[in-house]
Amino acid sequence: MELWSVIVRFFQGGGEFMFPIAVVLVIGLAIAIERYIYLTRAAIRNRTLWNEIVPLLSQGNFRQVVAITSKSESAIGQILNYGLARIQSARRRDDIEKAMEESLMEVVPRLERRTHYLATFANIATLMGLLGTVMGLIEAFTAVANVNPSEKASMLSSSISVAMNATAFGLVVAIPLLLIHSVLTSKTTRIVDSLEMAAVKFLNSLSERAPGTSAQSGTSAQ
Repeated sequence: MELWSVIVRFFQGGGEFMFPIAVVLVIGLAIAIERYIYLTRAAIRNRTLWNEIVPLLSQGNFRQVVAITSKSESAIGQILNYGLARIQSARRRDDIEKAMEESLMEVVPRLERRTHYLATFANIATLMGLLGTVMGLIEAFTAVANVNPSEKASMLSSSISVAMNATAFGLVVAIPLLLIHSVLTSKTTRIVDSLEMAAVKFLNSLSERAPGTSAQSGTSAQ
């Protein structure tokens, strides 16, 4: 209870800029939680699907792979589906690879969506905290201008202490948001790398089933 009282006094002493900084914190945390859940589910779906189709790829059973990926909502399923759809019409491995790269370009923005807002919110929180402190200092110096000289020092020191609360709160909000942004960016990068690796392994499976021939020959391996 004592801690809660300290937090309330700290918040009240920071001035009106504490409220928009708090709003930035709430929005940032909401985005962070949503992104973490989305990326975690995406990683699990990709890993589950890949583990399911690896034996089929090694057997050259591409029809079964198509049946599985066409029903999957995972990112890796969409990418492989693009490649499998081009097997019939593509003449070279490069054609299939380009189709999968096109699908990857559609998937990556969904993985990266909204994550960059966290860094922006961290900067906004810091700047708003500084602005709150500056405005507080201006008010403090204005208030002590007509005060008895013997009271100026104590009044000014207390006013400055209150004004610094805004900067402190801004940093308290900004630092976690930056850390969360780094974690989510790293998580997104790992997922994208895994998708690229899966695409390469899929293409290698096609080549192994039909070495030195066109993609059309790979179709016959089905």
